[in-house]
Amino acid sequence: MIGVGYVPRMALYNRWQNENLYGTADHLTDEERQRERGAFFGSIQKTLSHLMWADRLWMSRFYGAQPPPAGIPESASLYPDWERLKSQRVDFDAEIMRWAEGLSPNWLTAELTYFSQSSARDISGPVWRFVSHFFNHQTHHRGQVHCLLTQAGAKPQDTDLTMMPSQGEYPN
Repeated sequence: MIGVGYVPRMALYNRWQNENLYGTADHLTDEERQRERGAFFGSIQKTLSHLMWADRLWMSRFYGAQPPPAGIPESASLYPDWERLKSQRVDFDAEIMRWAEGLSPNWLTAELTYFSQSSARDISGPVWRFVSHFFNHQTHHRGQVHCLLTQAGAKPQDTDLTMMPSQGEYPN
């Protein structure tokens, strides 16, 4: 089981890595960000769009935030405008940080039930397991984006959690 200290640390890691990858992708042309490269969602931008969609979906389950207006099939095309996607990412990462900093240990041990569109059924379990999945899902798709950026000739910075600046060195 995870504790409440894990959640803000991973929220900070999420923000740090999004800044890394979006900053790297920002140096590419729109054509390069949109180029189909054989990843599950195809392109850099489509993968980042799906990840933004998924983050919104999970946060709607965790605390009632507005869910995204589409399902998984549309998730990759939900943010076709790069500038809008970047802006939404920065704002939503700040929202994730606020949420993470306000959690109680009791909430993590509570049960959560949600309806999964992908499996067409209710899924139940301890909140901590879903929060762990939330951060793991982000890392999974950011790893794909890192590979796609490398294929495009870009060089993202370090991605190791152990290399993340401490909170005193990294602004909140």
